[in-house]
Amino acid sequence: MKYIKLILLTVLFGLTAQAQKIENFKLSSVTDKSTFTLKKAKGKFVVLHFLLKTECPYCIRHTNEYFEKSGSLPNVIQVFIKPDNEQEIKEWAKKIKSNNSNLYPIYQDRNAQLADRLNIPSGYQFHGQIVHYPALIIINKKGEEVFRYVGKNNSDRFSFDKLKMKLEELERR
Repeated sequence: MKYIKLILLTVLFGLTAQAQKIENFKLSSVTDKSTFTLKKAKGKFVVLHFLLKTECPYCIRHTNEYFEKSGSLPNVIQVFIKPDNEQEIKEWAKKIKSNNSNLYPIYQDRNAQLADRLNIPSGYQFHGQIVHYPALIIINKKGEEVFRYVGKNNSDRFSFDKLKMKLEELERR
């Protein structure tokens, strides 16, 4: 019995040791002029979606899927982030075809500063540019990073269904 308790404590310590506090940050939306500030989101899960710079059909498909299904996660804040300039983001956002009347803002990460700060890998060659890889980060209710998925290429994304299962798992912890 002592052995089982020791293993459980080791596993639990390992899980909490992985959680890394994220410093506060603020992003401005290009699509609706709102802002997102991490410290104001405390008490909710936050999902950061780092989308590729430039035109990417997978980003549109990924974002459409999340817009359509995210209503089933009312206590989760979805933050869609692109490093493009304002005009490029506005043009890109027009391609989102969601039946959900509650469209989410698209936030600008100027010069991919937040992506760099959160160590999203760069170096992916896409449309003649070097860009950051697509990524998804889950931040827990305490403001700690508890999960990260970095795609291997522009079509490698963390699906909504996988996200929902991961959030259910994290909620039980």
